[in-house]
Amino acid sequence: MSWTEADIPDQTGRIALVTGANSGLGLETSRELARNGAVVVMAARNMGKAAAAKADILADVGDARLELMTLDLADKKSIKTFADQVMAAHPTIDLLFNNAGVMATAERETADGFELQFGTNHLGHFYLTYLLMPALLRADAARVVTTTSTARFSAGKYDMDNPHLRGEYDPWVAYGHSKRANLHFSMELNERL
Repeated sequence: MSWTEADIPDQTGRIALVTGANSGLGLETSRELARNGAVVVMAARNMGKAAAAKADILADVGDARLELMTLDLADKKSIKTFADQVMAAHPTIDLLFNNAGVMATAERETADGFELQFGTNHLGHFYLTYLLMPALLRADAARVVTTTSTARFSAGKYDMDNPHLRGEYDPWVAYGHSKRANLHFSMELNERL
């Protein structure tokens, strides 16, 4: 069984939100959703790169309905501001693609003191999904998709006594932990909804 972009159903009338929409999977997800009629809220940290991504999509999908919004998933205040603005503009959200992320970074922390990769890739999306839940629940059949990775297999055991990996930081282990958390979050969210 194979599935391609040609299998995407009509998305006309649906509101889709894509984090990390300025490059990679986020850009291509935004493009295909727009091609199939969705209004796409493209969330990104860097508005210059986001504007270039929007122009790229518009060159390909001339009638695309795209909205750019600033979101820094490493900053709780940015996430809250973003969620408030999105829900003011779109009281109902049909599709949420938790895609943005950082990978194998040097040891750093988020604005709120969490290890950067875990804080951005998992906690940021967890908080965003929580804040957007009222808008998602208003949709007839909302979907939340969170990008994970096979890196979760190489992360090793998660040390609950040292979640930030202080004194033993390895960028790939930290990335794997964040991607494993994404998977567990998605599975639990599916069970609860």
